[in-house]
Amino acid sequence: MPDMSASASLAMTHLVSFAKEVDEDKVTPGVLGFIVFAAMALAVWALMKSMSRHMNRVDFTQVPDPKAEQPEQTPADADAEPAQAEPSGQAGKKQG
Repeated sequence: MPDMSASASLAMTHLVSFAKEVDEDKVTPGVLGFIVFAAMALAVWALMKSMSRHMNRVDFTQVPDPKAEQPEQTPADADAEPAQAEPSGQAGKKQG
């Protein structure tokens, strides 16, 4: 074994005993996992609050469509309509 100082040897002894205490079959998130989870929870809360504020500003009243109020044509009215004009390219040509 290479030459180690007394403090390094003592530190290695404590690390080895600590490693024996940690169960390798258990995985815990630790403090970092809690901090990440808390930050994500705060971000979701802030986004929900912002979305709620924006949704409260939306005006949901619907203006009726003026074209929808016109009465529908009956079949007799459809016969009275003038014929549609021919497209400009077809006006002077004879069909053959």
